Amino acid sequence: MKVAPKIVFLFNDCQPFFDALRPNPNSSLTTLEDAFHLSLERYGIRDRNASGTLLHFVDDKGSYQLSMVLLQNYEPPILACAVNEVLASITGEQSSPLPTFLVPSSKLKWEIKNSAPNHKNALYGMQIGPETETTQALATRTEKPPSLLQIHHEPLAIFIQLARVLKLPTFVLIGQNGKGEELEMLHKVGELLASTSGLCFLRERIKWNPTMTSKDVGEPWRALYG
Repeated sequence: MKVAPKIVFLFNDCQPFFDALRPNPNSSLTTLEDAFHLSLERYGIRDRNASGTLLHFVDDKGSYQLSMVLLQNYEPPILACAVNEVLASITGEQSSPLPTFLVPSSKLKWEIKNSAPNHKNALYGMQIGPETETTQALATRTEKPPSLLQIHHEPLAIFIQLARVLKLPTFVLIGQNGKGEELEMLHKVGELLASTSGLCFLRERIKWNPTMTSKDVGEPWRALYG
């Protein structure tokens, strides 16, 4: 899978970032959209593919500057297989160095024991794998996550585990927001991504559909990070 040196990896619930991140008006960047369908037969899954959409930002010399990967919605255990296959397809065609993965979210609920009021409306950044210029820049503009927390979001927890095993340069952006402030945090995360990537974040392109978190609906998500 041909991609840029920087990849924004998005799960289905992060569609707003895919819709709103666009080239600056005065930029020479153009966009190139494509779809991918990867076989999951090596995991014993014959009736499903790992599918999604790619959006590349290409400069006037034809070089890919940034790629967005939007993965379709999957449930465990197929979810882990699909994420692993997409990462394998990306890294398998890359010579050193590996691309930097940026993984944003604004709808997640982090469980923070003895949470203090100043944890509300905070933008956290989690560094995984080798540091790059991009991850270093993001680290200076985000807060370090509290030590006592759990992620109640299966897709992100799976990605974090795989990124650690594969030693992928990764920076996870998560907004911790109060009730009713999800859209504001989505804007905050999106604008940070845009400024770091030389893009713009068009708020008017967002189709906002607030969703309940997995803890709210009582699903038995596993705490894969803590």
